[in-house]
Amino acid sequence: MTRTLLVAAAIGMLLAPGAFAADLAVPRIYTKAPPVIVDPTYNWSGFYAGLNIGYGWGRSATTADFIDSGGGALLSSSAGTFNLDGVTGGGQIGYNWQRDMFVAGFEADFQGSGQKGRFAGLCAGAPDGVQDGICTPGHRGDNTFDPALPVTLNLTQKLDWFGTVRGRLGVAVTPRVLVYGTGGLAYGRVSTSGSVNAINVGGFPGADGGTFTPVSATFSSSTTKVGWSAGAGIEGAFADNWSARLEYLYVDLGTVSGALPTPVIALSGAPLVVGYRTHLTDNILRFGVNYRFSGT
Repeated sequence: MTRTLLVAAAIGMLLAPGAFAADLAVPRIYTKAPPVIVDPTYNWSGFYAGLNIGYGWGRSATTADFIDSGGGALLSSSAGTFNLDGVTGGGQIGYNWQRDMFVAGFEADFQGSGQKGRFAGLCAGAPDGVQDGICTPGHRGDNTFDPALPVTLNLTQKLDWFGTVRGRLGVAVTPRVLVYGTGGLAYGRVSTSGSVNAINVGGFPGADGGTFTPVSATFSSSTTKVGWSAGAGIEGAFADNWSARLEYLYVDLGTVSGALPTPVIALSGAPLVVGYRTHLTDNILRFGVNYRFSGT
């Protein structure tokens, strides 16, 4: 009996350390969490300047008038729309104010332009079997007549340069992405040149065999027009002081007009005057880069 108790006690002593260890609480190891990387708040306020390049899809709605200077009668009109397409490029400066997610500001830009287009006008000659045309007379001989020939106008127009002064209002959809609308004043220089060509049909009244005299006149003028502009864009900051943007701008420079006395003989025997009126608009898409003079 005594031996049995001693054996049981010995077995209990051998098992006790393991059971005691099982009852001990496992110590917890605490580690510091890595720092969270947060994009610093970006502020669009401040002066900026930059460069841009783009392409313009211009439109010129043109009407050419053929006028008899003898009495001021409008003999014929020729109307049409032609494109003034080409590369544009220049620079801009501006200032932004930001409050919360709203950004307001102003901007001025100046652009060189390669936009150019052409227009052709016509005052028809005499139809078959008729002596006089719409703008010019033919010649009546003794037995036959010589019909009047057409008068043609070739006009070239170019947008030499333009600029705008606009307000901007936008929303920072993220700290570094700005979506905005813009509008304001536009101005630009439009150059117009061309030529009028015809053949004066003449001769002695009542004598067969008329004369045919080629005549022409050329003109060139430049004028600075003032109009308006509106558009929208998106701009993103890729560094604290640098941003890139894509912008659409509509420009309306109003109407350009002129008149040219010519050596073409009109129906009254007085010189023919050719006038033109063009309404010039432009659609511009451009990419730009800005540097802001104050960081975030």
